[in-house]
Amino acid sequence: MSQYSHILLAADFNQESEDVSARAAALKDTFSATLSIIHVLEPISIAYGGEFPVDLGDLHKELEKQAESQLKELGAQLGVPPERQYLEVGITEKEILRVGKEKHVDLIVMGSHGRHGLALLLGSTANAVLHHAEIDVLAVRIKKSK
Repeated sequence: MSQYSHILLAADFNQESEDVSARAAALKDTFSATLSIIHVLEPISIAYGGEFPVDLGDLHKELEKQAESQLKELGAQLGVPPERQYLEVGITEKEILRVGKEKHVDLIVMGSHGRHGLALLLGSTANAVLHHAEIDVLAVRIKKSK
């Protein structure tokens, strides 16, 4: 196995994703690597409710505020300073890959739900990142809550 120097944890803040964060932290320690965290918010645009448009800008601002808070909390837990915590808005897999490339990451760690059937055909973020990344990707299986 090669030596990793910069690991990017793609965090989605689900309860089940603690295993993913723990795996990224363990790899950081194993390789004495730098750890960064990214969380991506999908954009919320204007929705149309009947005849009148509904502006969801306030909802997006609230979601962004919550995500920022969760990112800071996870960063504190993992010892990741604010300058390596990235909150991006866009298409999740594209933003993960973009930030990974810009920050010279050599390993992306993210969760995978292991979907089957129709959900697999429709694709997943982990699958998209895995197939388009030019670096290693570790997809950590997320176990379903009971």
